Amino acid sequence: MPPFSADSSVVERVETSPNFDERTGLARPDMIVLHYTGMQFSQDAIMRLCDPKARVSSHYVVVENGSIVQLVPEVKRAWHAGVSSWGGDADINSRSIGIEICNPGHEFGYPDFPARQIAAVITLCRSILTRNIVRPENIVAHSDVAPSRKQDPGEKFPWKRLAQSNIGLWVEPAPATNGPVLKLDDTGDKVTDLQKALTEYGYAIDTNGTYDATTRDAVMAFQRHFRPAKVDGITDVSTRETLRKLLVARELGPLQAAAGAKRPAPAPRVPKPPAGKGEPAAS
Repeated sequence: MPPFSADSSVVERVETSPNFDERTGLARPDMIVLHYTGMQFSQDAIMRLCDPKARVSSHYVVVENGSIVQLVPEVKRAWHAGVSSWGGDADINSRSIGIEICNPGHEFGYPDFPARQIAAVITLCRSILTRNIVRPENIVAHSDVAPSRKQDPGEKFPWKRLAQSNIGLWVEPAPATNGPVLKLDDTGDKVTDLQKALTEYGYAIDTNGTYDATTRDAVMAFQRHFRPAKVDGITDVSTRETLRKLLVARELGPLQAAAGAKRPAPAPRVPKPPAGKGEPAAS
């Protein structure tokens, strides 16, 4: 692909990746997926995302110092999500803009994200939202759309700070209290209700009444994003209440959620068959 002009003035430079194709379905993307690179050095990550043999890419890379690099035009389908699903749609690459955030990740010590880097992510997302209509609940982690495979950008990523800048959906996590829990191999109606609620928010799991590995992985992804103080895959009172508040906030807004409004459990969506290509840079 010949060099292209950056989609936004916040981009410092363009480094063209050959790893893309045409979007299918939607005319414009309606999701933003955030990743970490999972590599020790930012330039190595950019090189991998531009390597035709790697067959991975993203639209943007945000370096630790706040520099923003664009690799693929927003109108094209970058290969960042791999096999993934959200809201019943399994072609996440076609409907999303992928942002890789340079961080070594869990394999290499998982340092905090620098403040200037997060400021750049916020600025970039704001810019993307001026060109695309993206609902708050569709600004997600890679771990949200691929919970059994991925954990990035991880529990240290400051989703609350993004939400304070009107990027993504957030509610204050419910405090930890004693009470009944749901865990691996549990069965029954309470597990079914949990699965329905997770599916309603967007996670791709079967509503089968069994707390299987897929359900545990989705709970861990939910906790990484929305209840990061404790990520264990066990559904305690705090996890259930945070999920309930989040569903209320999505429907009614955060003020009603804070007031404790109740809503009935919705019917689950049926996920489409898995599809997609490419993996993010070692994430």
